[in-house]
Amino acid sequence: MKISILISSYNKGPYLEKCLHSCLNQTHQDYEVILLDNYSSDNTDLILEKYNKNVIIKKEKKISISPATNQLDLLRKAFLISTGEIICLLDADDFFEDNKLLEIEKIFSQNRKIDVVFDKPNILVNNGTHNFKLKNKRSKYIWPTTHPTSSISVKKLFLKSFFEDRSLKNYPLLEIDFRITCLSKMVYKNFIVTEKKMTTYRKVSDGIMSKSKFMTKPWWIKRLQAHYFINDIFKHNQLEYKKNFDFYLTKVIADLLNKNFK
Repeated sequence: MKISILISSYNKGPYLEKCLHSCLNQTHQDYEVILLDNYSSDNTDLILEKYNKNVIIKKEKKISISPATNQLDLLRKAFLISTGEIICLLDADDFFEDNKLLEIEKIFSQNRKIDVVFDKPNILVNNGTHNFKLKNKRSKYIWPTTHPTSSISVKKLFLKSFFEDRSLKNYPLLEIDFRITCLSKMVYKNFIVTEKKMTTYRKVSDGIMSKSKFMTKPWWIKRLQAHYFINDIFKHNQLEYKKNFDFYLTKVIADLLNKNFK
């Protein structure tokens, strides 16, 4: 079973070599590595020169001021040239264990009906690591735990349908990991969470997830977009999304902070 690794990159020079080395050192033999870069201004190009024989590398201009939208665009364009049956997503500052593709292939082969595999990454912060934790199912969380992009592996047909959805251009602040997590865990129920440690997620200050600081204006607007997104995917699949107190509170605060938000 061929696997495609899709990497989105922008100014991740300090981490890029580790990322690419982890891809090219896989024990699974049938795979390809595709990297799309938003014309990085750091030393990315110098690093990529070392790997242009083993990695498919493309350059694309940014289409938005939103990092989440640019990431989606890069991964969509990488997907269009991919040839694998299984897609492993990877951010350029993260890296895989050598056996990740082999383990992912086994999981999909043994579970034919699933479309998405989430793994629990090691989280690297200031050279120290800690475990990724799922939310307690008995707790009243609004949406499920979002697995980092690099911990998501999907069947090609699922991702094809995802990228063809017309609503993809909506909600520009929402990352692909949140979208896929909500779709698979809340709507389709077509996923598995594996306990195997196959990915290291690097928590950096300039990462996409670090852009919206807690309780700031961007945080509230992004939270409201998340509510609207879930409402839309529920409605599209003829499910009812019950708007709770958090939705109305978020809407009031976001509207006060940004009267032009839609």
